[in-house]
Amino acid sequence: MAVYAYTRVSTGRQVSEGESLDVQRRQIEGYAMMHGLSIDDVVVEEGVSGSVPVNERPAGGGLFRRLKKGDVLIAAKLDRMFRSALDALQVVEQLRARGVKLHLIDLGGDIAGNGLSRLFLTIAAAFAEAERDRIRERVTTSKMDQRARGRYLGGKTPYGFRVTPEGALEPVPEEQAVIAEVLRLRTSGTPLRAISASIAKSHHAGLSLATLSRLVKECQNA
Repeated sequence: MAVYAYTRVSTGRQVSEGESLDVQRRQIEGYAMMHGLSIDDVVVEEGVSGSVPVNERPAGGGLFRRLKKGDVLIAAKLDRMFRSALDALQVVEQLRARGVKLHLIDLGGDIAGNGLSRLFLTIAAAFAEAERDRIRERVTTSKMDQRARGRYLGGKTPYGFRVTPEGALEPVPEEQAVIAEVLRLRTSGTPLRAISASIAKSHHAGLSLATLSRLVKECQNA
């Protein structure tokens, strides 16, 4: 029999949220000690979203292939292991069929051992899934609000603008003049290659043909 600990963080979970890798590991080690279990291996899943099924994750997939009858798998929380209620139920059923025990500390321990635990798992997983949906909705709403107020949402700063200390996009006069010249030449039927040569000479702006094409399309669709 082997005892495995499974820990996961998606991106930048803070220690203050109680879900860092170190916090999870200490919880699992304390739980194992209380139940007379000796951990053989700690599997760490770092930078992987919970939306990915556990048996398709880089570390989780390898772990599930190693599990054998009689093994014990311990995780600190339900949402560290599963992506949805359906995913949780399917995996638990698979582990039970293989003779592997799954312990989730936040649910009180062995959750595959009896019907009551399985019922509780169903309810708890559904609540966890609903909470993830609420978080995604809040993030989407926040981004829509920032976009409406002209806030910069990250990524490469678009040509013609700079990011202010307040996080808004501000036009750069010199680059806006280049964009205006590009549009004027393109409207008159000038090929992109000729436009590139023209603005390089008049504005000392070295823009690729791909960038010029994107600028024209963005301005036409604005």
